[in-house]
Amino acid sequence: MVASLHHALNDAEERGVLATHLVVGLAPDGGRLSPDARTDIAAAVDEGLHIDSGLHDFLSEDPDLAARAERAAVVLRDVRKPPDRRRLHFFSGRIETVKALKIAVLGTDSAVGKRTTAWLIVNGLAEAGVRAELIGTGQTAWMQGARYGILLDSLINDFVSGEIEHAVVRAWEEMHPEVIVIEGQGSLMNPAYPGGFEILAAARPDIIVLQHAPARRDYDGFPGHRLHPLAQQIDVIERLSAKPVVAITVNHEDLPDKSIPLVCETLTAVTGLPAFDVLRDGPAGLLEGIRSYLKSASPSDSGRMR
Repeated sequence: MVASLHHALNDAEERGVLATHLVVGLAPDGGRLSPDARTDIAAAVDEGLHIDSGLHDFLSEDPDLAARAERAAVVLRDVRKPPDRRRLHFFSGRIETVKALKIAVLGTDSAVGKRTTAWLIVNGLAEAGVRAELIGTGQTAWMQGARYGILLDSLINDFVSGEIEHAVVRAWEEMHPEVIVIEGQGSLMNPAYPGGFEILAAARPDIIVLQHAPARRDYDGFPGHRLHPLAQQIDVIERLSAKPVVAITVNHEDLPDKSIPLVCETLTAVTGLPAFDVLRDGPAGLLEGIRSYLKSASPSDSGRMR
């Protein structure tokens, strides 16, 4: 980590590595470009760096930045820019042809670790010899190299379900995985980011893993907007999907390390579900339950992990 663009360029030069891109990986509210960030981006363009941006403010439509990019012969790539409407897909029902076990990793809040847990599940299954694919649903998964996915929050609402379905079906038809893991967005009850409805409806997951930060009291970025109780969130998910939440994965922010096992035990006692801190302890315990479900149940069954 370095302090500035200037330090980054110097560091790359000292390492003998040619810096070619600046990645704008910020996640500000509303995906808006701040004045300070814009100054750094302009400087990066002038230094000859291509720009990959995950913001809602499209750099390629900024007249000054576009002119700078043309002079420097660099590309401004707006990752969140939606495809042309003629390329978008409407829901068709083809999701029913997918025979892989579909797992949705949803959360009780935004910025709670859903994508990280989804990757840990996919990579852990792959290491265990189970073919698995991630369906990314945001710009960060795209930047991290997810082979299949969409940018849910920049799509026209009428096509969100169809694009989710299309990504899952493509992954199934092209890779024939045994497991497909769908990254969640926001949370069902978050007032600002009520993601997940379309994932449940269109991806039609067979089981749900729920990411939760036990130390949080309010929704991320919205003091005074209290998180809905965990049991209520589980109930809403299961009522909407008619499928089970099979495990709780813990985001241990603001938790003393020594308290994490007790927190997991408490969550299990309260919900009846196994609870794991996969970031601290790895995904082995969670994967054991997923693998047993894969072996013992068809995707249409609704049993919970034991």
